[in-house]
Amino acid sequence: MIGIGNTDIGKTRTTNQDYIFISDDKIGALDNLYIVADGIGGHKSGDIASRKSIEYFVNAIEETEIEDDDVLDLMMSSLMYSNEEIYNFSKTNKDYENMGTTFLATTIKDGKIYIVHIGDSRLYGIRNNKIIRMTTDHTYAMDLFKAGVITKEEAEVAKESSILTRALGTNLQIEADALFCDVFSDDIFIMCSDGLNTMISDDEIKEIAQDAILTTEQKVEKMIARANENGGKDNIAVIIIQ
Repeated sequence: MIGIGNTDIGKTRTTNQDYIFISDDKIGALDNLYIVADGIGGHKSGDIASRKSIEYFVNAIEETEIEDDDVLDLMMSSLMYSNEEIYNFSKTNKDYENMGTTFLATTIKDGKIYIVHIGDSRLYGIRNNKIIRMTTDHTYAMDLFKAGVITKEEAEVAKESSILTRALGTNLQIEADALFCDVFSDDIFIMCSDGLNTMISDDEIKEIAQDAILTTEQKVEKMIARANENGGKDNIAVIIIQ
């Protein structure tokens, strides 16, 4: 499997605070690595948070040796290191106060995909003509849904859907999700920032991802174009792994 991705400023933002990282080759003990980070904060700080979060995370991956069965431990410890570095960096300049970022990283090794995640950037999986959200948004709206206050459909459109309850770098201690699952030969994985999934539906994402006529690069560009056609209200980041 290989990853192809891109980011776009969208139609309403003046800066692009979305960053991605793609390596189909080894990074330290990992066979490959794919990351989406969507910065939060002011004009300057969100951009720095997302970019530096990837830099710190990749550096930690490169410098740490592990046993084969410790992939998630490595990814989680690298995430915690990145969080601490971003948090400490935010204290060095008043312009960087309260900066943070969503963070979604995946790697595929020995027939499994490993995921660490904080914020509302999403990982989708497509298998047997079905699309599944493999991550849970860390938003106030999702908390309301879990509490039974609103429905899942209401959570998608509620104003609270844009309010993050967790992010990288905003606190010295964070709670992130870590999971893994089996990978099959025909699986397709889509990583994205909320600038994609708030502009196009899950079914549209599936339709484009499964279009046999398009190359993977063309699928990425079509998803971005469709999000912009529908308003492009935020920066857009997409990685397709297949």
